[in-house]
Amino acid sequence: MSFAIIRNTKYKRENLKGIYRHNERKNKNYSNENIDKDKSYLNYSIKSPKYRYDKEFDRLKEEYNLKGQIKVVSNIACEYIITSDKQFFDEIGEEETKRYFETAYNFVAEYKNLGEQYIMSAKVHMDEETPHMHLIFLPVVHTTDKKGSPIEKLTCSEFWKEKDSYRQLQNAFHKYMVDHNFQLERGTAVEETGRKHLDLKEFKDITNFDKTKEKLQNIKLELPDIPDISSINRFTIKRDEKILEEIIKPKDNLINDLYQDNLILQQELSRQARIVEKAEKYQRERDKIMEDNANLHNEVEQMKSEYKQKELDIEWKYKSKIKGLEKENSYLHNVIDKFRETIHKFIKWICINFDLGAGETLVRDFEKETRTYLDGEEQLKREDKEKEWDLER
Repeated sequence: MSFAIIRNTKYKRENLKGIYRHNERKNKNYSNENIDKDKSYLNYSIKSPKYRYDKEFDRLKEEYNLKGQIKVVSNIACEYIITSDKQFFDEIGEEETKRYFETAYNFVAEYKNLGEQYIMSAKVHMDEETPHMHLIFLPVVHTTDKKGSPIEKLTCSEFWKEKDSYRQLQNAFHKYMVDHNFQLERGTAVEETGRKHLDLKEFKDITNFDKTKEKLQNIKLELPDIPDISSINRFTIKRDEKILEEIIKPKDNLINDLYQDNLILQQELSRQARIVEKAEKYQRERDKIMEDNANLHNEVEQMKSEYKQKELDIEWKYKSKIKGLEKENSYLHNVIDKFRETIHKFIKWICINFDLGAGETLVRDFEKETRTYLDGEEQLKREDKEKEWDLER
């Protein structure tokens, strides 16, 4: 099971500018290689400061009339780094991850009755390997002055005055998160392990041969001017005990701690390697799907082009056919019109040459006797009506 992790760091005023630029991502470049600047847009604030941390401190101190003697060497702000492991966040998903940090923010506001107003900034970083929150707050204690009047006092030493302050913090944080339905184990406090979180430089300093040699040389044994031969063995044992207690045991403890850390890191590395293998597999499958999709897209575009060309060819063919029919139809209309004109001239000529009277009378008599119209359209209408009458009978 994953752990509920909360760590505290104390800051002097001189530290706040650098912490602000890191937490709020104001730098262009970072020494931390785990920061993926392409994902920094995923970072978000649960609470944003109005000003830079040192200026925000001045604003809050004045606005809430904070008491307490503040010197150059005084710790004036604290930072909680709140997180768990990457697998935990991967499993609970995006919405629950947001709820995790919002719940942790509420815990800080309520813990020791601090009050949300004394939280300067709460920034969630999603651009590193494991999501985590940097929460900067003022260690304010609600107390009374000498006259018994209630005051708000800025005092880091009193805020963390109990010897087991961090144990209490770990217990309270774990209980709060579990009460809000996060299945987590309690993180191990520094007081319980006695272990200090070392960076690479500190580790090199501790394990440096020259420092070990120097420490050996500085071990002094007070020997009498004329040593008693019988007591030489006692002095040797005393010297060996000092070497054992001051050099060998601390180094053994450190090596053992580092070995345990290394086992955990190896397990995490193996897990990460499996995740990377799966990611590479999914990437290959994705690339294949994208390639197939691109090929299908090209085929569709080619089919569209061919269809468009065929459509244009058919359209041209039918347009050409229609144009020919229209031309032929126009010619036939001209022929019919000319035929009508010729018929009328012919009837008029016959009437004049054979003294048959008016041409209109001759045409009317012809149509009546033969039941035939010289006008083709009228004749077609007559024949259609006669067909309808025959069907009705």
